[in-house]
Formats: sequence, C-alpha cells, structure tokens
Amino acid sequence: MALPATLRTQNPDPKDGAGQPGTEKPGRFGDFGGAFVPEILHPVLEDLKAAWAEAQTDDAYWAEYRRLLKDYVGRPTPLTRLDRLTERLGGATVWAKREDLCHTGAHKINNAVGQVLLARRMGKARIIAETGAGQHGVATATACALFGVECVVYMGAEDVERQHLNVQRMRLLGATVRTATSGSRTLKDATNEAFRDWVSNPEDTYYIIGSAIGPHPYPAMVRELHRVIGDETRRQLADATSRETPDAVVACVGGGSNAIGIWAPFLEDEGVRLIGVEAAGEGLGGRHAATLSRGEPAVFHGTRTMLLQDADGQVEIAHSVSAGLDYPGVGPQHAHLAATGRVEVRTATDREAMAGVQLLSETEGIIPALETAHAVAALPALAEELGEGADLVFNCSGRGDKDMATISEWLDRDAD
Repeated sequence: MALPATLRTQNPDPKDGAGQPGTEKPGRFGDFGGAFVPEILHPVLEDLKAAWAEAQTDDAYWAEYRRLLKDYVGRPTPLTRLDRLTERLGGATVWAKREDLCHTGAHKINNAVGQVLLARRMGKARIIAETGAGQHGVATATACALFGVECVVYMGAEDVERQHLNVQRMRLLGATVRTATSGSRTLKDATNEAFRDWVSNPEDTYYIIGSAIGPHPYPAMVRELHRVIGDETRRQLADATSRETPDAVVACVGGGSNAIGIWAPFLEDEGVRLIGVEAAGEGLGGRHAATLSRGEPAVFHGTRTMLLQDADGQVEIAHSVSAGLDYPGVGPQHAHLAATGRVEVRTATDREAMAGVQLLSETEGIIPALETAHAVAALPALAEELGEGADLVFNCSGRGDKDMATISEWLDRDAD
C-alpha cells in the first residue's frame, strides 16, 4: 500500500496518550506533535501507546534496560575534559560526552535496545527500521541479533553508496537491507519505504523509528530512551567540578535524537544554554538541511513539525555531507523548543563540518562522525562567547569510522 511522503489530515487523533513535558495537549509540544497516520495504523499506535505506558511504570522493564546499557552497550560513557581543544580555542572549558564509545559507535544503540525490549513485550516477530548514516540501522540490527528477531532496514540508495561499511555491518549482523531508489534516495525516502512496509504489515511488525520524529508516542519515547545521555552528563559534571549544571550544552540536530537526549534533564534549567547546530550544507542560499532555520510548519511522517518546502508546499530535497542530517524535517519537540526560544539554533556548512572533523582529530585524537562534526564546528565561537571559567559540553554523538571515505575525498580534494 502506497503512503504519501507527507501524511496530511484535518483531524488529528484525539487520543494521543499521556501528555509530555512542554505540551499543552496530550502528545503535543505546543503547536507541534500529534499522530497523523492512515486509519490502518491507528489501532497499531494505540497498542504501542498502551505498551509504552505500561513499560514506563514497570520496574522489570527498566531493570532489564539498565542492565543491557551497562553490560552490553558499555554505559556510562565518559564525560571527557578536552584540555588541548580548550587551550586551542581559549575561553570556556570544553567537555565531550563520549557517545562515540558506545557499542556500535554512536548513541543510537540506547534507543534500539529499549524499543526491541518493548517490541518483545508486544509479541512482535519482525522489526523494521530506517537509516541515513547507517548507525541506527546498525544499532537496530545489533539489538535484533542479540534477541534473535528478524530485522529489515530501509536505506536510501545514495546513503548505501556513501555508507557502504555500515551496510556491510548490518548484513553481517543478519539484517536485510532494502534500498530506497525514489526521490532524493536518502533518509526521507528510506523513511517513506519503512512507513509503507508498516502499513502493509501492521499486525506482526514493529517499526523502530531512529530519531525523535514520527507520530506520538515516538518523539517522547525516543527522548526518554536517550535521556540517559543527559542524566549521566549532569552527574559526571557535578562529580568533576562540583557544579550542578554546565553553562551550555551543544548538539547537532537532524531528526534530533542525540540532542533531545542530552538536553532532556536540562530543559527546566534556565541558566543552561541549549544550542542546536543544523546542517547548512552548501550554504543557506543553496542546498541545505537547516529545517529549523528555513522550514515551515507542516505534517510530515506522521507528526506536525517544521519542514523544508518549496513554494507549492512540496517537500524540498535536503542536502548535507552528513547522511544522518540529510533530512527535510525535524522532531516536533525540537520545533517547539526552537519556536519558544528555549533552544538557540545555529548552522554549520559542509566545509565547516569538515573543519570540525580536523579540529577535534588534531587536538584530541577523536575522529568524530560527520553529524557530530557540525556541533564541533560551533565550539570556537561559543567558547569565546562564554569565556574562561564557563563549562561547555557537546554531545560527541558518534565516531567517524563510517565517514572515512567521504572525509578522505574532501582531504584529497583540498590537497590538490
């Protein structure tokens, strides 16, 4: 059954479930959020909301989740003070939350483990997922291999080419990788294909959405499964500095899972600046993926959020050197936080992100993922703004192994 890229409806589901922080209505974040899906998926979402509500109050679920995070994922990840980078930049002390040290190489495994546990509680025999940079696909395939569950991952044809290593990892883990060849052949189109599969197989299939996007309850569920990043950061910084909170927390924002995970425990701390860095691609006057900076409200992939659109309201093709940020939408809670001014939105171009890769690699021996490099690109200006004595944390959301082919092309091009 075909599913449009934008799921538009005049009547949002009035039974969105329990309200979430920052919402005025159940399942909403201000003017954003909700569940806009075909009728066939309404009972599926109702079952998911009920299962998630039950799991949230089940000590056994969280005990198993925490055990896996500790014994399998490798949590807690370190909060590392970056002395050489701090010296290079001057100003604030820079700290990295090292999600790149998680099993599989990125934060995505937190969410994948939590949702596979939920799918097993619901008796689902088959897992599907979408992926851009491949890290969510690898994380989902990993969790499915751990529990012996069938796994199908959808990935855009362009991303299959530039993230070939992760494709091979998914296949080695036993997952089936299906290529999306329509549209821009990137994350948006992989998500479209995953939704089509879900609509066609609602009874036995569980869809693990990889970011804080999609219909309620996904955005809040993904946030809660990733807030361990921010909870650990808060404790670790207090242990290291005796300060309760940092001055600023920076993260890249595409769909927004790594950002909402590290920000969640700090949302009510008005003295903590939260800075999200979007992909400006070739520049905001050209091809980019800066949805919060240049998007407009619309319903997309089951939720009302900000979306890159042309003059006719059609989805614009997003561009970023980073496959994980190459998405024309954004999580609805991010849309709300940006609209209310709680989050400051900045951008980094492809070239600035590459400079971020080199900066962190040369000063600290940490090669970041291209997604993470967008956050790194914002550090020099922020460190200067905050000044000496301030603490600046950024989410090192993934490592750069998967991006070495793309990084090498850029380095070779610049050397010519």
